[in-house]
Amino acid sequence: MANHNARGLERITKAFGFSMSGFRECFRHEEAFRQEVYVLLALVPLGAWLGRTGVERALLVGSLLVVPIVELLNSAVEANVDRVGLEKHELSRRAKDVASAAVFLSIVLAGLVWLLVLLPRWPA
Repeated sequence: MANHNARGLERITKAFGFSMSGFRECFRHEEAFRQEVYVLLALVPLGAWLGRTGVERALLVGSLLVVPIVELLNSAVEANVDRVGLEKHELSRRAKDVASAAVFLSIVLAGLVWLLVLLPRWPA
């Protein structure tokens, strides 16, 4: 897939194309990624609006962006494991579970950031 002979702008253009292909493939084949994209489309504008400062907006929006980033990596791990073989194997299960745990932690991170930024605004 990669073109090792490409240089300069051609390399950047090809890399961009590979990245867009990765987004399309993940969106097409991974329900969790689609769900996270839909949530992102709703919450990114809300986070940008709720943030009072640039730092707050960056935290609210950035914490959301971490979730699909980790999901893309999780999907890559799963695709590689499945390519090697579909038979049950402890290491395959472990790799998939660890990648899934990373997605879970990214969601927890996003939730904690939103709570820590927005909770102090509500009167006691």
